[in-house]
Amino acid sequence: MPPTFTYPGVYIEEIPSAVHTITGVATSIAAFVGWAPAGPTSKATLVQSFSDFANQFGGLDSRSLLGYSVNQFFGNGGQQAYVVRLVAPGAKTGIIAVPASGGGAAFSVNAIDEGQWSMQYGVRIVQNPSDAARFSLLVVYMPTPNQETTIENFSNLSMLATDPQSRYVGSVINDPRTGSQIIQLTGISTTLGVQPVPNPLTTPGLPPSPYMLAGGDDGAVLTPNTPAFHTALNATGSGSGGVHLLDTVSIFNLLCVPGENDQATIQSLQGYCHDQRAFYIVDCNQSDSFGSLQTGPGNITGDNSINSAFYFPWVNAPDPLQQGRVRPFPPCGFVAGLYAATDATRGVWKAPAGIDASLTGESGLTSILTDLQNGTLNIRAINCLRNFPVYGDVIWGARTLRGNDQVGSEWKYVPIRRLALYLESSLYEGTQWVVFEPNDERLWSQIRLNVGVFMQGLFLQGAFQGTTPQKAYFVKCDAENNPQSGINMGIVNILVGFAPLFPAEFVVIQIQQMAGQLQA
Repeated sequence: MPPTFTYPGVYIEEIPSAVHTITGVATSIAAFVGWAPAGPTSKATLVQSFSDFANQFGGLDSRSLLGYSVNQFFGNGGQQAYVVRLVAPGAKTGIIAVPASGGGAAFSVNAIDEGQWSMQYGVRIVQNPSDAARFSLLVVYMPTPNQETTIENFSNLSMLATDPQSRYVGSVINDPRTGSQIIQLTGISTTLGVQPVPNPLTTPGLPPSPYMLAGGDDGAVLTPNTPAFHTALNATGSGSGGVHLLDTVSIFNLLCVPGENDQATIQSLQGYCHDQRAFYIVDCNQSDSFGSLQTGPGNITGDNSINSAFYFPWVNAPDPLQQGRVRPFPPCGFVAGLYAATDATRGVWKAPAGIDASLTGESGLTSILTDLQNGTLNIRAINCLRNFPVYGDVIWGARTLRGNDQVGSEWKYVPIRRLALYLESSLYEGTQWVVFEPNDERLWSQIRLNVGVFMQGLFLQGAFQGTTPQKAYFVKCDAENNPQSGINMGIVNILVGFAPLFPAEFVVIQIQQMAGQLQA
């Protein structure tokens, strides 16, 4: 609103700009789903290094491929990953009852998540020497009887929910934001004046022992391609479990389920990734060979397969848990890491393949292919990992599972599809300001300006074909594609087109011998 003019002089007005900057979204945040011996089971957890994963999910475990694939992702250039931990129904949380000074139990201490890991944790009760009604609760880690580390310390607690001078123990410990990340309390006594007591058991030379959790159980180990694994994965259902824990994260771009190659499950995950604007890196079967794949990857090439790519063969790598002995691993962790590395150095429009896409931390491939074998698989939408004497083991294919030559899909290539997903997500996030704005020519011009600036920035980075912006992209939002009937329905239509860069998959060098020239 303009100011009220009352006195002669100069008035300053700040006029809002029509510029709403569109920032490109992340392109290589991975999501890994599988069984682990520790870690949260009710949410997808962000990890930014393998040590971060080890701290929260227990690190490498010879019973599961999950930890190895996460390690291979970070080792090959990955930066961020969400981890979804699957557990069997028989997994149990550790629990211990802390006695009260007046008899009975003051409360029970439960581990937040299932697994045997919880039995290395406990709580120590420390009475307040100046106020017998208050105490401190320490969460301790004790892998051996003579080794104790305090992980969390909650002081000045009270058993009285109505005590205004202190903090009610249930509210403090069970607060999902500021409370314990390891335990939660149940069965809290409501008897006034009843307090928890320190554990009287002692070890010579040590202070009184803490109350250690007991009964934690890993349950059955969930192995890919089994009914129990698929039930936990919940790929075809709806709700908050399994892969659907990723519904609540702001964005993820790459999905990996290490070792999973059941075709029905793959189809379901392809559909999930299509809905989430994510890309699924599909592992072949460890037993797959050129002979078993030369007719194609199977029934996983439907319409939703444009958001997925298939890689063969498995990769040999040393296993730190077996004194460095070499064993085979699924390719998805290596490949996802190289996707991230390529995005960081060249952009999402560059195919994550070629001599620069060399695998790190491996000792060879389980199958060595010839050029002719590679050619047979490549035209059937199977991306091969190849060994070359100079460059080592590299990714030597960049097709989606819709990339079979006979299909003729416009989404044949991985970089083109991933660029489209990047544009969709970036424009979706960057045009939220449009909602509820007056739908007229002024709004349309602002949309053209802001989307055009974003597309021009990508053009200058070399994301599109064409030597001029007119040949590389267009943004249309005007009266032609926004008729009055649409305006009356509250709809504004924005049409964005781009000319993608196709990877140079086949390089043809023509050599001709020059005929000798006769002297005149």
